[in-house]
Amino acid sequence: MALPKRIKLLVFLLLWPLFSGCVPSALHQVSDSIASGILDQSDVIIVREGLPAYLLMTDGLIEKNPDDIGLLVSGAKLYAFFASEMVKDDTRRRNLTEKARSYAQRALCLKEPKLCNIDTLAYDVFTPALQPVDQDTLNELYTYGLTWAAWLQARSRDWNAIADQPKIEAIFERVLKLDESMDFGRAHYYLGLLRSQLSPALGGEPEAGKNHFERAIELSKGKDLAVKVALARDYARMIYDRSLHDRLLHEVLQANPNVSGLTLSNTMAQLEAQRLLDESNSYFQE
Repeated sequence: MALPKRIKLLVFLLLWPLFSGCVPSALHQVSDSIASGILDQSDVIIVREGLPAYLLMTDGLIEKNPDDIGLLVSGAKLYAFFASEMVKDDTRRRNLTEKARSYAQRALCLKEPKLCNIDTLAYDVFTPALQPVDQDTLNELYTYGLTWAAWLQARSRDWNAIADQPKIEAIFERVLKLDESMDFGRAHYYLGLLRSQLSPALGGEPEAGKNHFERAIELSKGKDLAVKVALARDYARMIYDRSLHDRLLHEVLQANPNVSGLTLSNTMAQLEAQRLLDESNSYFQE
């Protein structure tokens, strides 16, 4: 099938740096500008159609600059986002999150060689190994945590993968110690997701998850709408609290989604909020 003209043009514009002799600083400017444009885009379809071209560009740039930590971090985050939010096929999600995690792991290893292959450590060794991490390595550690969380999400029925969850949680706990407000407080958001996926009978911690979601809402001043949707979906539904569920979702739908760095996420959150509200009667059986 032929690509639409606008997608062909986008591919050309995105791939041009591969052949134009851009120096690393220029590559970072291009990469950062496009990443910002993606995050601030309110049209989900444009992102769904255009992001694969940018991922191809990122792969090519990383192949030519394999030790560029900034490119690895950018590629890791966007592969994780695309796999988690834009891909429905389970096999593709597993493959894409594997690449995201691989890029993040390479970036972390380059930044702090002592953390190479940290995932192979036993938990009682893993957590102490994180303690020397400081602000200088914070972004790489945070990226590794979010890509590992996406990797786990794509393998939610694999108990061998689920066994890694305490290590992922330890990464986000370390991020919180270093900078709780980083990325709108999303380390709390990810911990909330991880700790509210299972019921208490299966080892889940929904109340702890709720506390993390509420702190993330506080840190973002309520502007990160995905957190409210998660609190409704993963906590209010679990405890069968329709009042909380519907109130949170109505707040999301009434909010202005246009927030720098969050516009795309907020737009998608509003779409999910409407879907969850539409299902509310049948879910709560009232």
